[in-house]
Amino acid sequence: MKIVSWNVNSVRARLENILNYIKDSKPDILFLQEIKTEEVTFPVGAFKKFGYVSYVHGQKSYNGVAFLSKIKIDNIKTDLIDDKRKQSRVITGEIKINHKIVKLINIYVPNGNPINTDKYEYKKEWLTLFNKNIKNYLKHNSNIIISGDFNIIPEEIDVYDSKRYENDALFKIEIRKKFRELINLGFIDVFRHLKKKKQDYTFWDYFAGSWEKDYGMRIDHFLVSNNILDKIKSININKKPRSKIKPSDHTPIEIEII
Repeated sequence: MKIVSWNVNSVRARLENILNYIKDSKPDILFLQEIKTEEVTFPVGAFKKFGYVSYVHGQKSYNGVAFLSKIKIDNIKTDLIDDKRKQSRVITGEIKINHKIVKLINIYVPNGNPINTDKYEYKKEWLTLFNKNIKNYLKHNSNIIISGDFNIIPEEIDVYDSKRYENDALFKIEIRKKFRELINLGFIDVFRHLKKKKQDYTFWDYFAGSWEKDYGMRIDHFLVSNNILDKIKSININKKPRSKIKPSDHTPIEIEII
């Protein structure tokens, strides 16, 4: 089974790129973030032609998350977080893997910049609440896959110039601690676990030739609970979509499950 996570930076603006990627990579499930559209304007029909059912938690012009799946996803919910700002940032569901019920959690974490504004406070509060709710959920089901755009650079190796981002909301120590707190609940950062010291990125800004210079950062992640780690065969950052015309500034991350 191939599961993919991708911040598409507007599903409608990037529809041709997404369809081309689907035809080429043939994922079973996609976690999409920053779809930037409501459910009523989500291109359900375009994906249905390729065999995908859409599960959407959208919002007009901003944010939004969705699953595209060839496999039936049960128990779809959008209430994991009581978001005071009512932003569409989480969708969850359940599938069966090797007779186990596995919780899928697709997230789009707030960016948090600039750090001296309420946007940064919102990010901290959001992550605190998310970690608390995951801790509570683990009491009921310890088979969990969390993926999406975390807007967190975990370590210095995960960005081209860590000094430049010391006071950025993606790399502030207290934000990275929130990521570590989540890991410590019983999760593995799949990329870092399997790729060890490999330096690779999932995001390159549109400005200043960042893609061409490889001025990137790894802010999109797959976290899996410890007891399903042995089912993860591989992880790959697929850079091809980032090189296309009118690309998202993120590129897909792919895991293979046995």
